[in-house]
Amino acid sequence: MENNDLNIKMVDICKYFPGVKALDHVDFELKKGEVHALLGENGAGKSTLCKIIAGAQPMTSGEYYLFGEKVTGLTPNAAKEKGISMIYQEFNLVPYLKVYENLFLGKEITAGPNLNKKEMIAKTIEIFERFQIKIDPEARVCDLPNAYKQLVEIAKAVLENAQVLCMDEPTAPLSNREVEILFSLIQSLKNEGVSIIYISHRMEEIFEVADRITVMRDGKYICTMDADKTNRKELISLIVGRDLTEEYPKRESVPGEEILRVEHLSTDLTKIHDVSFSLHKGEILGFAGLVGAGRTEVMRALFGADRKTAGEIYLYGKRIEIHKPENAIEQRISLIPEDRKGQGVSLTLSIRENISLVKLKGKEICSFMGINRKKERNLADEYIKALNIKAPSMEQLASNLSGGNQQKVAIAKWLAVDADILILDEPTRGIDVGAKYEIYLLMNELIKAGKSIIMISSEMPELIGMSDRILVMQQGRLVGEISGDEVSQEKILEMASCG
Repeated sequence: MENNDLNIKMVDICKYFPGVKALDHVDFELKKGEVHALLGENGAGKSTLCKIIAGAQPMTSGEYYLFGEKVTGLTPNAAKEKGISMIYQEFNLVPYLKVYENLFLGKEITAGPNLNKKEMIAKTIEIFERFQIKIDPEARVCDLPNAYKQLVEIAKAVLENAQVLCMDEPTAPLSNREVEILFSLIQSLKNEGVSIIYISHRMEEIFEVADRITVMRDGKYICTMDADKTNRKELISLIVGRDLTEEYPKRESVPGEEILRVEHLSTDLTKIHDVSFSLHKGEILGFAGLVGAGRTEVMRALFGADRKTAGEIYLYGKRIEIHKPENAIEQRISLIPEDRKGQGVSLTLSIRENISLVKLKGKEICSFMGINRKKERNLADEYIKALNIKAPSMEQLASNLSGGNQQKVAIAKWLAVDADILILDEPTRGIDVGAKYEIYLLMNELIKAGKSIIMISSEMPELIGMSDRILVMQQGRLVGEISGDEVSQEKILEMASCG
């Protein structure tokens, strides 16, 4: 290969897993100093392609040229030595090590026989100054919010002087301000000649940062185009292989009676202060706020996952006690958490086992004889079909599913207990536009069936498009409620960042 403008050239790449053709004769090129967006539905093959580029997965067949040289048998360490770094959707950090220890893990600075802690901390501070953000180098990673963990991941890659940087959904846990910082960093890296492969389902980001866009579908290459020569509608059509007439499906149902009331909810550990709100039957109630505003913490306290220090909860006008998740489940309240890999699904279990997991304490599929496998399979089959979970069989391990299908399994698990109130924390994070639409349709069907939904989302168009009312939080407190014609992104941002 003799094109000096190309850092990467991939020809006819195939990758097979048992029962799955993840990549089917894919071509891909990455120019020096460009941001190249990879778009496609979950399961399209984007992450698999990047893992091959970074040496984390071997290709089954095809040709891979890196900086003009053909490479085979690439390992992650060899890829790093050649200048490739990968930032995965899942954090690749050691939780109980400090920030600076994570940054220099495997490449520690020494002074004679000892570690040079002072210099490593100084270099950590220096790199964070490029981010224009303050992170304590001696803080333990496990004590950081997700947004800061993501920035630590990016700092690791920058520290390694990567020439090719793969970013898989890098802005998912970031606030708007932190996204601006990331985009500024991407621009400076581009100016230094670094090439960036950028995977995101957020269309507005693609048009802001990408020079070129490659669309993939079902493991196949569809097309590559300049970002300034296409538009949102065309991209969505290419990604899903069909036209989506509306991003947010219309709903005709009207919220009814109040079914849930929370009064003066407070927690000590997570610093929630005097939060009161109500939820009506057949309503989608949105919760907005910046990262760290306390939205997730309110729902964890409501669900009994965190201990509340004050407050009362009323269901259908009757005061109830929720001290642990089992109490909430008994009251037909469910929580689909933000962290699908850590809390939403059990990665080492199959789809079938995940879906039936919460029901194992009941009598529907269990008896003194054990688990009724026929009933368990029927239950799993029902929700696999209802949510269009894509997998070779219900015995597929959750760890082998795409992010979107993992999220569907997490939702299916809680739908299976037939809850009246569903709390959805970032339900479409990391999910492609086609799968998002399926989730929105499902939400509308649940509302039509008389269920009620509380939805936390950092995507304001999603909140506006799906919610009947929106509550805004800031620093652990509710600061306002908006609905109807009052609702706008500007109004939400103003309320979320005031003071």
